[in-house]
Amino acid sequence: MTDQPSNVVDLFSGGGGMSYGFHVHPRFRMVGAADVEVGKPSTGHGAIGCNATYDANMGVTPLAIDLAEVFADELAIKVFPDGLDKLDVLLACPPCTGFSRAVARNYVEDDPRNSLVAKVAAFAGELRPQVVMMENVPQLLNGNFRHHFAALRSGLEDLGYEVHAASHNLTRFGLPQQRERALVIAAKRDLRLRTLDDLWEGYGVRAEATTVRRAISHLPAIAAGETHPDDPNHTSTKLSGESLERIKAMPHDGGSWPDLLGNPETEKYLIPSMWKAVKIGRLNQYVDVYGRMAWDKPAPTIKRECSHVGNGRYAHPVQDRQCTVRELAILNGFPTRYRFVGTSRKNLYRQIGDAVPPLISYQLAWVANWMMTGIKPDVEQVLLEGTHLTVADLEFRESTRQLVLA
Repeated sequence: MTDQPSNVVDLFSGGGGMSYGFHVHPRFRMVGAADVEVGKPSTGHGAIGCNATYDANMGVTPLAIDLAEVFADELAIKVFPDGLDKLDVLLACPPCTGFSRAVARNYVEDDPRNSLVAKVAAFAGELRPQVVMMENVPQLLNGNFRHHFAALRSGLEDLGYEVHAASHNLTRFGLPQQRERALVIAAKRDLRLRTLDDLWEGYGVRAEATTVRRAISHLPAIAAGETHPDDPNHTSTKLSGESLERIKAMPHDGGSWPDLLGNPETEKYLIPSMWKAVKIGRLNQYVDVYGRMAWDKPAPTIKRECSHVGNGRYAHPVQDRQCTVRELAILNGFPTRYRFVGTSRKNLYRQIGDAVPPLISYQLAWVANWMMTGIKPDVEQVLLEGTHLTVADLEFRESTRQLVLA
């Protein structure tokens, strides 16, 4: 391994999930980041406050700039006003909201933010990294607006990169959550391109290591709306009135609002949208709303609006509350001591839901290191310290090739 660290820049850096895996890897050094900190388009720039979280964990203050408004030839000057001889890795994860199938209008309306995907090729052309990595929802590769990815691929190939893109269920790599994501890896053609599938070839993670129980059952109990005195991020959304009573009425360990049907004492907690789902026979579509997680399964996908039990299956398996910021962070692959900074608890939840799991980005850092050095890591090396995974969770498998190529 070279004595000189390899330089990494993260665009659309958020709360630092993609960066953190490179930050703690011995080869890499974060030298720049940028994020406009938009919570929702209606809230304006800076609203989500993720740059403070990034700085608290990486020691780098991201530029608060809108990358949609920055020309590629301006970016290097903004990120490196004093100049930089060489950039080794460019991390770029543009917003996924415009591609996600969870947003109904995405089936017919091309979100303007989607154009940021192809713009990454222009940024790469100016910054000239050896490796480019991107994470997004699977619809980036197979959705109605996949032409944005096609433009990115074409642009990178014209710059001399080999490009690989595939969708993965990240549970396979040890994440205690059902999170399907597209990963794009591009490498200069003088490097041999590698992927997470190559990294994990012949190995897997035991199923019991990817459950909610394994990830968060050790955390101390707290009540709804409370904050644990030893961890300011072990804090949950305040619930009261019918919202709290509704959760209390739901069966422990995977229960949901359809379990309240058939009993007048519990049916009174159903809201109009639930009765509408009953009337049209679409319980399965809405079953996760106000649902409890199950101890012995991976968590459901943790999305950006994960701050309330009414937005998904985000209630604790047995405690009568929303899962805390810390619990959802652990379930999204953050180490236990990661600091989320800000006065708005809702924005802390959003930082988690938006993030690339550091448990995965650390593995991607090892993939990048392998490509750049030619040295394949042992699978034991790729487990991020401070997360729930241990070497004992690994198991040998004859074949782990389970991916969908773009």
